[in-house]
Amino acid sequence: MHTRLNIIMKLTNTLVTLDLETTGTWVDKDKIIEIALIKSRPDGKEISYDQRINPQIPIPSAVTELTGISNDDVAGQPLFHEVASEILEFIGDADLAGFNLERFDLPLLARELQEAGHRFDWKLHKVYDAQKVFHINEKRNLTAAYKFYCDKELNNAHSALADTRATLDIIKAQVKKYGEGNDSIETLDQFEHAVPSEFYDDERKFRWWNGKLYMMFGKYARKYTLQDIARRDSKYLEWIASADFSEEVKNLVRNALRGQFPVPEH
Repeated sequence: MHTRLNIIMKLTNTLVTLDLETTGTWVDKDKIIEIALIKSRPDGKEISYDQRINPQIPIPSAVTELTGISNDDVAGQPLFHEVASEILEFIGDADLAGFNLERFDLPLLARELQEAGHRFDWKLHKVYDAQKVFHINEKRNLTAAYKFYCDKELNNAHSALADTRATLDIIKAQVKKYGEGNDSIETLDQFEHAVPSEFYDDERKFRWWNGKLYMMFGKYARKYTLQDIARRDSKYLEWIASADFSEEVKNLVRNALRGQFPVPEH
């Protein structure tokens, strides 16, 4: 349950705050599965718009786990092009707000609208990105962590020994704070981040999308699958196999030249 803060904010122009749920994090290709908009007017009135959308591609299980939105949930929902006009009409000439919207939500929304036959130049709107403000004002460095967890000022910052000692103190404080009575360092294992599965290799040269690998560099970047390139230009893959790339990438293209392609892990 979300508790709304009773904070009054003066507006000189209508503000539309937005958030997207999508099939993944690739701005160039992933699809919207839900869009939520809240329109705040200078007179204090608010109007909301919330619509789930059928992306016409499978929703990865990791996305379903994160968002709670499954393929069945969107099966009977409209396609994006069917609601594109009403989304644009709702936004109008309002200012825009969100969290990480300049790097993700707005470029992806603009691309979806363009594919639906509409123009949306979000850079003509005034944009308030809460993430940018947060990162500028609330530092996320060692000094800030030392203050947050240990309530101490870090003297001699960037001295190797001082930084190492502060880091050890932070780890100890995290064990105490999050261990729920267990003083073992293994209690921090619960915060291990899952390795992102959207990329095939550590250097992020190939990226998964909709069950296929796409090249993320060179003349075929973001355009063709590995299977497509193997059919169209095997000489290019032969060059990669002999050039200065990681063995992981070289083995991938060597197998592709033999007609062997990996499948995504689920």
